[in-house]
Amino acid sequence: MASILVGTQPAEAATGLRVSGTRVVEANGSDFVMRGVNHPHVWFQGQTRAFADIKSFGANTVRVVLGTGKRWGPSSAADVAGVIALCKQNRLICVLEAHDTTGWGDQLGAATLDDAASYWIGLADVLKGQENYVVVNLGNEPFGSNLLVSWAWTNATKDAIKRLRGAGLQHLLMVDAPMWGQDWLNIMRDNAASVLNADPQHNTLFSVHMYGVYNTAAKINTYFDAFRSAGLPLVVGEFGDKHSDGDPDEDTIMAQSQARGIGYLGWSWSGNGGGVEYLDLVRSFNPADLTPWGERFFNGPNGVRQTAKQATIYG
Repeated sequence: MASILVGTQPAEAATGLRVSGTRVVEANGSDFVMRGVNHPHVWFQGQTRAFADIKSFGANTVRVVLGTGKRWGPSSAADVAGVIALCKQNRLICVLEAHDTTGWGDQLGAATLDDAASYWIGLADVLKGQENYVVVNLGNEPFGSNLLVSWAWTNATKDAIKRLRGAGLQHLLMVDAPMWGQDWLNIMRDNAASVLNADPQHNTLFSVHMYGVYNTAAKINTYFDAFRSAGLPLVVGEFGDKHSDGDPDEDTIMAQSQARGIGYLGWSWSGNGGGVEYLDLVRSFNPADLTPWGERFFNGPNGVRQTAKQATIYG
C-alpha cells in the first residue's frame, strides 16, 4: 500500500510553486491564493521598509516592479537578490515583474518579451533555487492597443517561455494579457490553453489587469467563467477602485476572486503620479496613512486582512 501512495505523488512536487488545474499550489500541494500588493521598487529603491509594511496588513504576496534597462533600471542581480531576501524575511511570496514591456507597439522604447526573456535568463543564478518563493512575471502589459501587433501575443509569449525553460528556469511563470493587460479582445483568454501546453513545465499562470474595461459584474464574471470552464489558472495581477479609463467594479473583483479561489494584487503601494495618485494604497509610503482605496483593499469585505493566508513554506 505504501508503494502505491508513493507512486501517486506528483513527479515534480519538490520544484516549488505550481499550477494545478485552475489553482496555484505550493510544493507540498497546499493551495496558495495570492492576496497582495504591487510595489514600485524600480522607481523607489530606497523604500525597502515597504515589504514589512505590506506584510503588516496581512498580505501574502508582493509583486515587485523591476526594470530590464530598456526603459528603467536595469535592476541588477544584486538588487534582485536583495528583493528576494526582503520577501523571504517578511514571509511574502515574491512576484518579480519586468515593467519595460508595458504597451509594446504603442509605447516608444518599450521592451519586447524576447528582451524580457533575455533579462530573466541573465538573472538565472539569482533565481534558481528560489522556486518555492519566487514567481517570474515575464513582462508587464506586454502589448498595448495596437491591433496589428497585439495578435502576436500568443507566439511571443510561447517563445519567451520556451527560452526560460531552455535556460533551466523551473519557476511558476506569470504572463500578463495584451491590450494594456486588460485583454478586451480576449486574445489571452482564447489562447491561454495553447500557451500553457507550450510550456514544457506546464507551469504558467495567466494574469489579467482589471481597470475600466471591467466596470460591471457581468464582464468580470464572464472573464472568470471562461478560465474556470477551460480549467485554466488565472490571477488578477493589477486592479484599482477607479481609473482614468473608467470605474472598475472592485467589489465584484474581490468577492468573486474570493469565491473562486483566484488571487488578486492591488495596484499599488504608493508613489503613483501623473493624475492617478488615487491608486496609492498608502500616502507617501506611510502605512499609518491609508487612502480610501487602501482602506477598502486591506480592511473592507473580501479584502486582504479578511482573506489572505500566509504561504505554508513560511510555517
